[in-house]
Amino acid sequence: MIMKTAISLPDQLYNEAEKTATSMGIPRSQLYAKAIEAFLDNRKQSNLTKKLNEIYGKSDSKSDFLGTEIGGLEALRELTKNDTW
Repeated sequence: MIMKTAISLPDQLYNEAEKTATSMGIPRSQLYAKAIEAFLDNRKQSNLTKKLNEIYGKSDSKSDFLGTEIGGLEALRELTKNDTW
């Protein structure tokens, strides 16, 4: 389903969008759809990064993700000590 909508843009932005759509060989509406999609994807990534920073920013550098009192390389060695690879 395609939803039609009307938007108001400053003249300069409209003119740049016109030139860009023409140079890309796509309709202006497709350019707008791509721009909105890219904006929303970027926003999702920013929110995910923010959440991950909140999670990992709270961790103690001496603790690994399992909460043990070993860090970094030692945690990796402990987790993989029985691996056969």
